[in-house]
Amino acid sequence: MNLYEKTISSEQKYNGKIIKVRQDFVLLPNGKQTTREVVEHNGGVGIVAVTNEKNIILIRQFRKPAEEVLIEIPAGKLEKGEEPEKCAARELEEETGKVPKSLKLLTKFYPSPGYSSEVLYIYYSDDLQDGKVNLDEGENVEVFEVSIDKALEMIKEGEIKDAKTIIGILLAKNYI
Repeated sequence: MNLYEKTISSEQKYNGKIIKVRQDFVLLPNGKQTTREVVEHNGGVGIVAVTNEKNIILIRQFRKPAEEVLIEIPAGKLEKGEEPEKCAARELEEETGKVPKSLKLLTKFYPSPGYSSEVLYIYYSDDLQDGKVNLDEGENVEVFEVSIDKALEMIKEGEIKDAKTIIGILLAKNYI
């Protein structure tokens, strides 16, 4: 069965610092035409960083779209053209002061493919050395550590609500 939608034309609607929004005019497999709204995003990374004591490094950060403080793995946005592994190492050091000596890609996924082009890459590292915290302007985070069992309990109890964090912890549990 042909499911592909051919783009006839696109119109840029918004060009922001983090996202762009476009409207695509598409031809459906049945010959009809319709529109699709697409949020363009460079993508991002998340890192399940594990200490020598076998604890997962997590952060608390206020997220305006959710209007609450969320618990997340260290993460960040890819700069245009940046390699995901380099971004993961950069973000981990910026947010936690830890530098990964090695990174393992656990998965990559589309968080919301119904309207966004964003791809997230989730990495794992249990080989960390000290670096220097260097938060982005306006970024405020609280860094803390929990055991894998505590992290799994926090997911089950709804304390961890962030999808990339849930996916990362569930995939990493077999390595810890």
